Amino acid sequence: MGDVARQLHVSPRTLQRRLAEHATSFQDEVDAVRRELAFDYLRDAHLGVSEVAFLLGYSELSTFDRAFKRWTGMTPRVWRERPEAG
Repeated sequence: MGDVARQLHVSPRTLQRRLAEHATSFQDEVDAVRRELAFDYLRDAHLGVSEVAFLLGYSELSTFDRAFKRWTGMTPRVWRERPEAG
C-alpha cells in the first residue's frame, strides 16, 4: 500500500481514509483486480493454473485456489472447464 500511496502523492493513512469513505479497503481493491485478472488469465488455454497464480502474486497455488473458491464457489480448474468460461 505504501508504494501505491506514494504514487498517488498521499500518505498511506490518507489512502486508507479515502478508501474507507467509499466503503472499501486496499485489500478489497487488490482482491477485485486479482479476481478480474484471474478470469482473463484462465480464459487463456496457454497458461497453466500455477502460472496464473504466479502472475497474480500468489506464492502458493493452494492460496490462489482458496481465494478463487471464495470468489466463485469453485476451484480455478473447475471454472476453466465449464463451457461458458471461454
